[in-house]
Amino acid sequence: MGKMKSKKALTKRVKVTGSGKLVRHSAYTSHLAPHKTHKQKRHLRKASVVHKTDYKRIKFLIQQ
Repeated sequence: MGKMKSKKALTKRVKVTGSGKLVRHSAYTSHLAPHKTHKQKRHLRKASVVHKTDYKRIKFLIQQ
């Protein structure tokens, strides 16, 4: 039996930092942007850390 493959779609969306945290970009940025406030769009530009409840699942999928 061969090695398990990592989920390539997820590896393209999530980056592992030097300390092992998972960084992702926010959703809701590109579509229907004109009705969103400037503050909302500014906050969505920034990357954020994956939530602790999803961390174990995502870490498993990108390191299979």
